[in-house]
Amino acid sequence: MKVNIKKLDPRAKIPTYAKHGDAGMDLTAISMTIKYDDCCEDDFTTKPEKYIEYDTGLAMEIPEGYVGYLFPRSSISKTDLLLANCVGVVDSGYRGPVKLRFRKSVCTAKPNMYEPGDRVGQIIIMPVPSFNFIEVEELTETNRGEGGFGSTGS
Repeated sequence: MKVNIKKLDPRAKIPTYAKHGDAGMDLTAISMTIKYDDCCEDDFTTKPEKYIEYDTGLAMEIPEGYVGYLFPRSSISKTDLLLANCVGVVDSGYRGPVKLRFRKSVCTAKPNMYEPGDRVGQIIIMPVPSFNFIEVEELTETNRGEGGFGSTGS
């Protein structure tokens, strides 16, 4: 399948698969911005409300009926970062810049972070079925029933 992609910055790199058979294509950062919460005056090392945003310098045209999911790479375990929204979503109607936003996982004076030029995430494009919710008075019964968190074992 082909996906139209536009470089918003000449430093941007078109996403690629690192190895044959990989599910995700690597996204490379062209810049990093530290965002501060307006209500916070402390430095970055003590405020988890602040985040780090990496711009890929790319915009893309995800085909209708598909979605682009933004995931962290496994290399995130070598950093002090967590993807702020766990999984990002690039909807088919979005045409703006693709960015990944991270939060620090530890408070240190010099956190281990990605730098511009590093591969900071990956995108997986998948089909998305369309659903309509139908309000009903009762749901069908199952063996699990209403068993929630931890109800199937540890």
